Amino acid sequence: MPTPPARLIARLAALLAVVTVPAVAAAPPAPLPHVAAGRIVRLQETSRFVPPHTVDVWLPPGYPAQAPYAVLYMFDGQMLFDATQTWNHQSWRAADTAAALIRDGRTRPFIIVGLWNAGERRESAYYPQKVWRSLTDAERRRARAMELKLPVAPYSDDTLRFLVEELKPRIDRRFRVATDAADTAVMGSSMGGLMAMYAISEYPQVFGGAGCLSTHWPGTALRPHADNPSPDAFVAYLHAHAPAPAGHRIYFDHGTATLDAMYAPTQQRVDRLFRARGYTAADYRSAVFPGAAHTEDAWAARLDQPMTFLLPPRR
Repeated sequence: MPTPPARLIARLAALLAVVTVPAVAAAPPAPLPHVAAGRIVRLQETSRFVPPHTVDVWLPPGYPAQAPYAVLYMFDGQMLFDATQTWNHQSWRAADTAAALIRDGRTRPFIIVGLWNAGERRESAYYPQKVWRSLTDAERRRARAMELKLPVAPYSDDTLRFLVEELKPRIDRRFRVATDAADTAVMGSSMGGLMAMYAISEYPQVFGGAGCLSTHWPGTALRPHADNPSPDAFVAYLHAHAPAPAGHRIYFDHGTATLDAMYAPTQQRVDRLFRARGYTAADYRSAVFPGAAHTEDAWAARLDQPMTFLLPPRR
């Protein structure tokens, strides 16, 4: 793809920052998000591994009548529910979509656990740590020199330890949910898409599904760079660590506008890798949305697709 004009770089940075600039997780909590269906329960979670996190749990209408519920963990939780509270006045409208899908029987009943991001340190919390460690010192310097800076060295392993070792057991105890991998999925977009991919690869026994929307394969870059080490490193990581297809469902997608215009070449390599690993249309989906940009509005418009794929009705 041609290098975008310089005047677009600031705009691309803002688009990636759609989920990077909200207040840090340890900041005083905002009002509860307003949702048209169901209700939000807010948790303030401490951790041995990462700073305190705000977590918004969405419970569907009628909860707990349809227990046990599946669980969908979603990154960038402050952007999920209420556009009146987000920095860019957009949201995933996740509660609206989930409530309609459950009501119409297009998914099994599920709750959403939205983990707020780490604000200024979001990129460091979400860049897959084992991928970063696989880079040489020279490759790390090149990656750091690109437009999207890592405030500190990536610590996504600790982010996942918080999710798997601390938060999930608390959710399992407090709410009427199924605890098995088949009923546990993870989802994110952009850097959060990388984290969803990383979560199911590192913890395939915990997560049965992963939704990776507009996965930011450039890693630390906001425009194409011929010497960007991240895309090759992500593909190499998946060659070694992608989960086996048995018991797993994986969804990828991307648009073709703004930042998403960079993603097709690496995504096509990833698609070939998963098919070679034995995934079929029954357990792997990779979709392209022509004209879709790198925004919450774009992810909201197609959110029903990963939700129905990852959490189909129980037989």
